[in-house]
Amino acid sequence: MVVVALAATGVWNPFPGMWDWVDRSEPISEPDVVWQQRVGGTPRSVTIAGDVVVVEQRTRVEARSLATGTQLWERKADWAAAAGGDRDAVVVVGKLLVKGYEVLDPATGATRRRDDDAVAVWTYRNMLLDARCVAATDCTISAWDARGTAPLWTAFVPGVRSGLLGDNPGLLGTRRLDAVRIDEKVAGPEPVPPLLGFPIDGRVHVLDTATGRVLQDVEPGRDERLSVVGGRLLRITARSQDGACYFAISGRDPATGREAWQRTGVNLRTADSAGCVQREDPYGARSVLIGVAPDAREAVLDGYDGRLLLTAAPGEKLLAVDDRYALVRTADKSAVASRELGTGRVRWTRPAGAKAGAALTPYAAVLADEKPSRLVAVDPRTGRELASLRTSANALAVGPQGMVIGEGREIGYVRFGGAPVAPGRTGDGGVPGPGGTAGVPEPEDSCGPKRELCDG
Repeated sequence: MVVVALAATGVWNPFPGMWDWVDRSEPISEPDVVWQQRVGGTPRSVTIAGDVVVVEQRTRVEARSLATGTQLWERKADWAAAAGGDRDAVVVVGKLLVKGYEVLDPATGATRRRDDDAVAVWTYRNMLLDARCVAATDCTISAWDARGTAPLWTAFVPGVRSGLLGDNPGLLGTRRLDAVRIDEKVAGPEPVPPLLGFPIDGRVHVLDTATGRVLQDVEPGRDERLSVVGGRLLRITARSQDGACYFAISGRDPATGREAWQRTGVNLRTADSAGCVQREDPYGARSVLIGVAPDAREAVLDGYDGRLLLTAAPGEKLLAVDDRYALVRTADKSAVASRELGTGRVRWTRPAGAKAGAALTPYAAVLADEKPSRLVAVDPRTGRELASLRTSANALAVGPQGMVIGEGREIGYVRFGGAPVAPGRTGDGGVPGPGGTAGVPEPEDSCGPKRELCDG
């Protein structure tokens, strides 16, 4: 008792280093991460913003150095989201049920721009949108460069949907496939689509993000669901007949309203089994859609022209998709294969369990497996292994040179390809040149098959 009392009062410590050992966290992966830190609360989202890791929690946001994990700053906030790319990233924060937001520098937390009127914000890799209303039926949508101080354009819309408050409220597009132990925002902010569909009072207003023009103001039919994907307005019809649902998809030119393509028989999983009522957006990503063909095989469609980009083999299951590749679980459930959209060519195959999850990001394909629990990151193009961890942690964010994993309040950074190298772009034989890191893949052009995501 005397020993315990003396140690507790600080008079004498008979066990040097004991309290440091008690407080020290167990490593969350094997091999160990570059750094591991305990954050203030359980993360709601984690984003790599340039050289900073941004951690959104329930009532605060904090930023940590990507190199060391050291906390750089902390702010009270009810929501936070990252916008911009690797070189012009910002952090947008706000409070629930309070108008306005702040745009922060991710390295310092300093306020770059403040807004006191916006009711909603949408964050993208190359743009930030906000909405403000002077009356219930008199609203504007404004577009900003991530670090801009004046709007690029402003569009007038007759109100916003009830409940559009905070960051990234839902628009009419696609929803991502879920993956166990991989956060749905692991890829970070996406490039802004060429068109956005704003649901307002039972109608859909289609907005051109290059010019700010409202191209369409459409009311869906009784059996229709509207979605905006790949530069087209999709009218998805689900009709109940003979105890089954019959589907038809019409891709419309947003400027003229004319039909650009049409397909029947592909189930985009927008309807439930009760009377074919469509309550969900279709699955997909960027400019592509995921559906089920009449022969029960999963298929990937181009939202721009309706082309069938991939039809899975019987028994194969789509795990992840972007506008370049699809990751599928093989029919025997023993492996995950990468298939190139448009050609169907197998790019690579890796052994994986029957319950493995997967996600595609610009810099890496991430696989989560169990028995044993593992996280693996590979080059999306070649399947070359970038990181392999024995861990029960989740994949939270992927950046150009590594990824953040986390379990509870513990987060850690994993560098791709091992030790750091001087900045440089990957060239033949792994020799770095300007702009990247040796052995680390750079993101491919993701402009879509018709460059509809890039060309104005």
